This record gives sequence, structure tokens and C-alpha cells, in this order.
Amino acid sequence: MRKFYLLCLFVAPTAIYAQTDCEDANSYIVSAYSHVKDSYDSNNISHLKYYANRSVESFELSKNNLNNCGCSKALDLAKKSMELLAKVENAETFEDGRFFVKRARDLTKESVIEIDKCSIVGYTEETAQISDASTNATSTVDNNALSDLQKQQLELQKQQDALKLKAEHLKTQMAEQKNQELILEKQKLISSYNSAISKNVKTYNDVLKICECGSHHPISDIKLTEDIKNKSLKDIKALYNSNLKTLATNYIEELDACE
Repeated sequence: MRKFYLLCLFVAPTAIYAQTDCEDANSYIVSAYSHVKDSYDSNNISHLKYYANRSVESFELSKNNLNNCGCSKALDLAKKSMELLAKVENAETFEDGRFFVKRARDLTKESVIEIDKCSIVGYTEETAQISDASTNATSTVDNNALSDLQKQQLELQKQQDALKLKAEHLKTQMAEQKNQELILEKQKLISSYNSAISKNVKTYNDVLKICECGSHHPISDIKLTEDIKNKSLKDIKALYNSNLKTLATNYIEELDACE
């Protein structure tokens, strides 16, 4: 009976730790996949390289967990993805970098599938080990021993529930992080447009002065009255591009009217 308890104490925590490694690795690889997708969806080489590097960082964090999890296929796919993404930094053109990103994105997606399989298999093996141990000991343990076993199983269930909560928390954190990155990207885009418009307005008015268009109406910035931070990057660009075209049209009209 003592041997049986030692077996339970050894098997259950070991399975839990392996499952934890698989789930942690899963979270990192999902994060890597999210970044490589953002890289592929980028429309310039700067963002392409930025998100490719973020994906590599997530892969680096997953390596120890993947090794401990024992999911060799997911690890091999992760390494291949990292090798491809490492080439993006030295890519001279957007098209060259996007070629590597596309291949890495596909491999990363396969890695996510494989680590999911490992997580499921690990959970199934863990449950089977505990179930087999309980069945073999039923005929030899007394009521007190059975009660102890039930307590251990209850504790195991609590630990499994805690792991699930941790996984959900990580997913929530990843979503919040991605949202913050999008907010920062919008702020950077808006700031760049505002700076460009201010420079254009100054240049237009300076040129009109040089041309001695004394009676001209000064070109002024067109202020956006709506809250554009909640709009998509595409809509923000469209609004500012429209403003730039309007300013340019006003400038040409004033220049044409100059005597």
C-alpha cells in the first residue's frame, strides 16, 4: 500500500508539470503566430521586420517549455519558423521579407496544431495513469486509504482548474497587449500625419508670400472634429489623405489667383 501512495505522489505531479509546460509553450507559440500574422499583414518593410522580430522573441520564450513538454514535432516546426524569420531582418525589399514571413506563418500555424495535440495527449495520459493506479489498488486499500486517494484526486482537479484559469489569463493578456500595440501604432500614424500637414501648410504659405500674393487667404490646417482613434488604420489614413488633397487643392487655387 505504501508503494501505491508513492506511485500516486510521483505520477500525478510529474504529469501536471509536463502539462503545464505544454500549456505554457502553447501560449508562447500562439503569441508567435499572432505576431507573424501581423508581420504578413503589414504594408511596409519596417512593420514587417518589427512583428517578425516579435514573433522570434515569443518563439525563444517557448523553447524550454517545448523541450520539457516533449513535443518534438512542434519544436522542430518552431525552429524552422525562427530560421525563416531571422532572414527577414536582412531582407532588402518588402517582397523578399514577406516571402520568408509567409513560409514562417504557415509553419507556425502547424506548430500551434502540434502543441495542441501534445496538450491533449498529455492530459489523457495523466488521467489514464491515475485511473489505472486507482483500479489496481481498490482491492488492497481500506476505506481510509480510498478516502486519501479521493482527496488527492480532488487536489489534482483543483490544480488542473488552476492551469485552465492561467491559460485563459494568458490569452486575455495577449489580447490586451495586441490592443495596446494597435493603439500605439494609431498614435504614431496620427502624429506623423499631423506633422506632415503642419509642414505642408507652412510651406504653402511661405511660397505664396514669395510670389507676393499679398491678398491671398492663408492656407490653414483642416482640423478633424471626430474622434479618429477608434477608427481602423485604413480609415485614419483615408481621412488624412483626403485632408492632404484638400490642402493641396486650396494651395493651387490661391497660387493660380495670384497676380
